[in-house]
Amino acid sequence: MSRVAQSQWTLPLAEEFGHEDVTDQLNAVVAESGITTGIAVVALVGSTGAVTTIEYESGALADLRAALDALAPTNGDYEHNARWGDGNGFSHVRSALLKTSVAIPVTGGQLQLGTWQQVVVINVDNRPRRREVVLTVVGE
Repeated sequence: MSRVAQSQWTLPLAEEFGHEDVTDQLNAVVAESGITTGIAVVALVGSTGAVTTIEYESGALADLRAALDALAPTNGDYEHNARWGDGNGFSHVRSALLKTSVAIPVTGGQLQLGTWQQVVVINVDNRPRRREVVLTVVGE
């Protein structure tokens, strides 16, 4: 019979590319759950944030930010801004490109991540935000 474990926490993140590596927190919840085989789903609540995996080091993070700046520049012309006037059209596009959740296999009671692969939460909104992270682990 499958078991489920869930955890939620909030992170204060800076505007536009505030980020935090949450891999250690996820590993702790998986270990505490006692689930040895299954899946862990990490989700960020909201439409102007993202969860992704990347090597959490300054060069890779700078490259990701540069890619986002090229794909969805902060000063671009966005219909969302015209409609709502909040200036964060780029934030919604960046969130949609990166996504707000990621699923990671659990094997041997551990997240199956590469040596240089960390799970990162990113605030892409145009203002600082407190971001709610939800982790759900399902398995045996």
